[in-house]
Amino acid sequence: MIKKILCFLYRCFSCPVAIATGMILISVIALGGALSSEIFLGLEPCKLCIYQRWPFVITALIGIMILIKRNHKTFAAIMTGLGGFVFLVNSGIAAYHTGVEQKWWTSAVDGCSVPAGFIDGDQSWIDNIMSTPAGRCDEIPWQDPLLGLSMANLNMILCALLFLACMFAALRLKRSAAL
Repeated sequence: MIKKILCFLYRCFSCPVAIATGMILISVIALGGALSSEIFLGLEPCKLCIYQRWPFVITALIGIMILIKRNHKTFAAIMTGLGGFVFLVNSGIAAYHTGVEQKWWTSAVDGCSVPAGFIDGDQSWIDNIMSTPAGRCDEIPWQDPLLGLSMANLNMILCALLFLACMFAALRLKRSAAL
């Protein structure tokens, strides 16, 4: 049974429709999860969280382009490789965000942390509260209860694996296009 599942998955990596559908579904689910965490859990995203959403939009669009030209395996291979690099960029953003969350470095992203002199500045406490960024990049709003991983950690791992999957699929598509 496991062998049949693995064979099916292996064949999917050379099918432009399966690859495109996977890219679109994963992107939509990731974006839906992010928006659901805001709506239902009340989590407020920081700027780095928002930056991590854009690559999912781009990979969904790449998936749509692959579906449109699904009969051209060379095009599908190139676009799948491009999608893989977009996932890699997202993994890099998430890795940077992880470092900010863990206080390994301060964020260079404007508005991503509380400004210097925030607490002891010239403003009143009310003005300080009202001028605070919606979500802070250096705080972890939610962690996985089993492993203690933040959403940035999970996104980093997911996107790194998706990069590898896309590169494997791009190579399979290229090989099958050459036949």
